[in-house]
Amino acid sequence: MSDKYLIFGATGSIGSSLAQQLKDADHNAHLVSRNEEELKSMAEKLGFSYSVADVLDDGFIDRIKSDVSDDSIKGLAYCIGSIDLKPLKRVTESDMNQCMKLNLYSAIEAIQGFQDELKKNNGSIVLFSSVAAQKGFTNHTIIASAKAAIEGLTVTLAAELAPSIRVNCIAPSLTDSKISQSMLKSEVVAEALAKAHPLKRLGDGKDSASLAKFLLGEESSWVTGQIMGVDGGRSSLS
Repeated sequence: MSDKYLIFGATGSIGSSLAQQLKDADHNAHLVSRNEEELKSMAEKLGFSYSVADVLDDGFIDRIKSDVSDDSIKGLAYCIGSIDLKPLKRVTESDMNQCMKLNLYSAIEAIQGFQDELKKNNGSIVLFSSVAAQKGFTNHTIIASAKAAIEGLTVTLAAELAPSIRVNCIAPSLTDSKISQSMLKSEVVAEALAKAHPLKRLGDGKDSASLAKFLLGEESSWVTGQIMGVDGGRSSLS
């Protein structure tokens, strides 16, 4: 287990599924999350190193780099996201700034922090957008704007960092996760949201994690600059 993969948002639905899949494939990983108790338990179970860090904090990347003791970083998955829903009249500058910091600015800082290691190892970066970045939904001004920026970042960095580093983006639809529970607490609403997808179910963390694992690995060595939907057909069929 020489090559190491960084997973930001490791205790989330997608991040935790990705960590398990990497472990099952005999890969090594360094896990990052702000949820200390959950992160420690998960890291100990998988035998991975970890950093407790909040990407909204100044200097978070320095803390992570001090915990990563070698230069074997082969891939970086920024599995951090949010669901910020408000009608336009209620959107504030603070809302936009926090969402952009969480989803975009800190992703850039993470990539800058490990760019040299990724270049040395011909590495791969996987970012996360949302079906909402390209398909219009009401009340999605905040998150759709941030995730659309991630898609722009993906193609820009894919061009800038080639041929040494590949950069791709996954755009899921609604996934059953901790951050979506407020939307799914009503069985009626959850069922209606599931039926809005041609495949008639919500996403699971392992759906996007499986693609992320592929994009991080050598099997996708001729894939870069792509925005890939994992959305049950929502973006193109409904």
